[in-house]
Amino acid sequence: MIAIDAQPDAFAFDPERTALVVIDMQRDFVEPGGFGAALGNDVTLLRAIIPAVQQLLATARAAGLLVIHTRESHQPDLSDCPPAKREGAPAGMRIGDEGPMGRILVRGEPGNDILPEVAPLPGEWIIDKPGKGMFYATGLQERLAEQGIEYLIFAGVTTEVCVQTSMREANDRGYRCLLIDEATESYFPEFKQATLAMITAQGGIVGRVAQLHELQRALGATHDRD
Repeated sequence: MIAIDAQPDAFAFDPERTALVVIDMQRDFVEPGGFGAALGNDVTLLRAIIPAVQQLLATARAAGLLVIHTRESHQPDLSDCPPAKREGAPAGMRIGDEGPMGRILVRGEPGNDILPEVAPLPGEWIIDKPGKGMFYATGLQERLAEQGIEYLIFAGVTTEVCVQTSMREANDRGYRCLLIDEATESYFPEFKQATLAMITAQGGIVGRVAQLHELQRALGATHDRD
């Protein structure tokens, strides 16, 4: 077991039972000209975390952690998309509609691809999730159990929606969770800060939040010993 400085207190974990989860770093959400930008969002805020996510991936890979990438995505026939979810967006910008990078949030469309800057390597898991959370209708919990995973480190976008939902789902299932501050972001910075406060409130009711350098220091030292 190793421990790193975090908020509201230290996060102790066993790297051999830990996975890094990078949530929804998809072209439609992060690239200029994608779905997120078409909704009027400033994607430069999300793009700013790409270097931190790259560093986090490199750190996790060097330490031998299981690496998981998620995509919010649906079947082309939308059979896994409830009407209430599809109807929650403006006409012409709904799931399955033709967007700037192909059909919005549909598997196999260009906009649904993970950014090339943080693309999965062979052998890393890609989880296509039809909901905001990574456990709903994905079979992920069973796969994590098979690998003996008990600790999850989170990054990605957006902090207050898919990242927080996945982290809360994980917490409810007994996983010990850590979010890396510099490797997550929102189109609305105040939403990110509110989410970090909610996660760490009441003694870490959902999990812990740490700076990237703290994790790098701990995992780097462990890797050096190996």
